Amino acid sequence: MTVTLASETLIPEGTWSIDPSHSTLEFAVRHLGIATVKGRATGFTGTITGGTTPAVEGTVPVSSLTTFDESRDGHLASPEFFDAERHPELRFVSTSVAQDGDELVARGDLTIKGITRPVELRGAVAGTGTDPWGNARLGLDLAGVIDRTDFDLGWNAPLPAGGFLLADDVPLAASFSAVKAA
Repeated sequence: MTVTLASETLIPEGTWSIDPSHSTLEFAVRHLGIATVKGRATGFTGTITGGTTPAVEGTVPVSSLTTFDESRDGHLASPEFFDAERHPELRFVSTSVAQDGDELVARGDLTIKGITRPVELRGAVAGTGTDPWGNARLGLDLAGVIDRTDFDLGWNAPLPAGGFLLADDVPLAASFSAVKAA
């Protein structure tokens, strides 16, 4: 059975495993108030479940986060940010997935650095299809914004003219390709 609202399918029936080699999970932070530094998770696992109780969940090893700058990535892994040694992974588990107009809304619990907070991600099912090897695929795009200080990622430095080096708001964006479980 599939969940439908109006004439649209929310998420097609089944369990879909996120394929990290054909998916992206990115974050961005405003730096000096004048530029945006982007980062990416290079490894993660997750599932998307369709049907009467749609769900999204996933895990990201902190060691897979990169901003493509070795020094900065080392600082991100330190206790001042993610404290990778004590908290080696980030986790999202949806508490609800619903349709709001043309958007899919995934509300859930995000755990970073051992702290769990509710978040809302918005997006859409990008489509379904069959790859050349006969695998059913699902595309799902989601985005949201978190306040990094809510997760004890509060390191910052004051600027000489006022303000701070890093913004607190961190936009998140995911574009998932998932394979239907047999």
